[in-house]
Amino acid sequence: MSVTAVPGFLAAGAACGVKASGADDLAMVATADGSPVTAAGVFTSNKMTAPPVLVTREHLAATGGRAAAVVLNSGNANAATGAAGMADAELMCTLTAEALGCSPDEVLVCSTGLIGFPLPMDRIIPAIPLLAGALTVDGGPAAARAIMTTDTVPRTTITTGTTLDGDTFTIGGVAKGAAMLEPNMATMLAVLTTDALLDTVTATDLLRAAVGVSFNCLTVDGAESTNDTVLLLAGGTAGPTDPTDLGAALEEACRDLAVQM
Repeated sequence: MSVTAVPGFLAAGAACGVKASGADDLAMVATADGSPVTAAGVFTSNKMTAPPVLVTREHLAATGGRAAAVVLNSGNANAATGAAGMADAELMCTLTAEALGCSPDEVLVCSTGLIGFPLPMDRIIPAIPLLAGALTVDGGPAAARAIMTTDTVPRTTITTGTTLDGDTFTIGGVAKGAAMLEPNMATMLAVLTTDALLDTVTATDLLRAAVGVSFNCLTVDGAESTNDTVLLLAGGTAGPTDPTDLGAALEEACRDLAVQM
């Protein structure tokens, strides 16, 4: 179940026509009740940063690291698209927020695919409310398939650990990344969820450390993408954990996804 193996999270994937092939190309991961939880992100350092990355950074800053959902599309990176691309990324967040009952700032957005083409918003706009309505505890694999581009198989991961109270916490994840996309860049996205209790600073520190020994050790073509994004949503229902133990589990999850890539 990947990201939805974690209690309190739902996901979905569907086809809305971004990809000419008709394959699934729109995904969503969200909290079950639409309420924001602790969120953290690690992003590309490419100076040509795509609008979805800019919008997601702005939303995390505006909320102090809180998010209720991530909406993702594949087949089009919404990169090198200027002000129109920023508006499209914001609109994807707004539509998701309206469907879930949260604030637009509490929605994060990711895109992956071809660079330099505007998003087909006439297809995405009507699809987002339908996708939100299809969110389910079994939707993790569908979300993993919907974010694929040149990937040959979906990438998912699940790992567990022990909280300070002796209970179990879970980390689930989905990711995509393989081969080259126009113009010769390998685009990587990952969304991780956990029910461990975390504050934003700790979540960010642990995620950066995990990315540093996993995704940052991976190279496909020597080029850094405009869209690379790794996000973590922490629901907190499992209770507090030892940061060292949680960090190790997070590293395990990220390393598993990176090896799959």
